[in-house]
Amino acid sequence: MSTQTDITDSTPGRGIPAFRFIEEKLEQVKNQINQQLTIPAKAKDITRLLEHLKNHRGKMIRPGLVLLAGDVVHKITDNHIHVAAIVEMIHNASLLHDDVIDEGLKRRGIPTVNNIWGNESAILLGDFLLSRVFKMCAHLEPQITNIIAATAARTCEGELRQVAQRNNWQTSASSVEPLSEADYIDIITEKSAALFSGCCRLGAILSKAAEDEVESLDNFGLNAGIAFQITDDLLDLIGYESQTGKTTGSDVQKNKLTLAVIHLLRTANEKEKNRIYSKLNSNHGTPMYIGGEELLNMLKSYGCLEYANNQAQEFVEKAIQSISGLKQSQAKDALIETAKFMANRAV
Repeated sequence: MSTQTDITDSTPGRGIPAFRFIEEKLEQVKNQINQQLTIPAKAKDITRLLEHLKNHRGKMIRPGLVLLAGDVVHKITDNHIHVAAIVEMIHNASLLHDDVIDEGLKRRGIPTVNNIWGNESAILLGDFLLSRVFKMCAHLEPQITNIIAATAARTCEGELRQVAQRNNWQTSASSVEPLSEADYIDIITEKSAALFSGCCRLGAILSKAAEDEVESLDNFGLNAGIAFQITDDLLDLIGYESQTGKTTGSDVQKNKLTLAVIHLLRTANEKEKNRIYSKLNSNHGTPMYIGGEELLNMLKSYGCLEYANNQAQEFVEKAIQSISGLKQSQAKDALIETAKFMANRAV
């Protein structure tokens, strides 16, 4: 099967080998989402937007984590299916908004909603998904809705922090502390990894897990999520659109400092560093872009790509270690395999 097929195939979990034994459950998640994408006949003029979402799904990693975390502790229930659908809809809403912010032209191997129908439609479609999420949460236990709400809030806070940190590179004239590696990890923990940890926590609690089991699975999701985002940022630098399924190079063009670039600015010699700063500061708020191949060669020569990949692998090891005390099961093996998959996408 080609990489491109993996991206565009709407089969839930396709492309994640560890999801093979929950494929039937993921199909149920997909059906629940489809039910939420139905509209009254009088609103049929937005059907094409909803069909676009139905026909072009991702790998459903986050709902898969809800199911696997639940299965590690006990059997998967209807509540797991319901909550898994909710977190996937939240994720898809965030992607619709992200594509507007990043001016993304492709997602999952096809043109984005904003590319086809404009920014207004993309934003409102994301809002539509969130409105359906609110309705789906109405009958859940308060503990579950509180986790979902807190997780969504953390994700938005992380995104806002990343936007606020654009253009934050070190210059001799700057009175602002440059974005550090620790700051970067903190931001991606909130904007991305928090949703992974929330998925695992939700799955565990829905299975009536003991407190120590909940915390173990939460830590697993957090560390695996950090590894996922480091790798995602790497792919934005080194991936091809046919491989990633989305517009690449947007982080650089939008002045987002990611781990590899932060490492470059920390380790480059003064001559090259000053040259990079000059490039960054010469645009006066316009999107920065050191020629893609030129930047890539610099990142390679200073070992920045390898450094970022190694950091991702370290977080995977932390994730695996966090669930070492859980009983052995097929679901536990699948979680470990999924964490490794997250960090190996750029290898």
